[in-house]
Amino acid sequence: MNRIARLFLALALAATGSAAFAVTSVKASVNGMVCAFCAQGIEKRLSKLPAAQAVHVDLKQKIVAVEAKEGQTLDLKVITAEITDAGYDVTKLETVEQSVADIKAGGKARK
Repeated sequence: MNRIARLFLALALAATGSAAFAVTSVKASVNGMVCAFCAQGIEKRLSKLPAAQAVHVDLKQKIVAVEAKEGQTLDLKVITAEITDAGYDVTKLETVEQSVADIKAGGKARK
């Protein structure tokens, strides 16, 4: 999203007092992922969560991003448990106002 679009979005949110247009995602830093099979396993597990709309795993950056469906909330404990149960370590977990597509694009820009 370019700066002008972000500005209009911010103004619209301020005017309505609502975050109806905001996309919420959970971004996790994960240790132990070393191959595409690792990424695929995590992606498959997290995609099954009822509130998950999109999932992205970046092996190089060691990041897992899960985007919430509109009007839904992602449970940080459930996401952590799913990743941990799959055999990986969550070292950092944060909620961000970005879509998985935005997070994915940001990772590609760094490469």
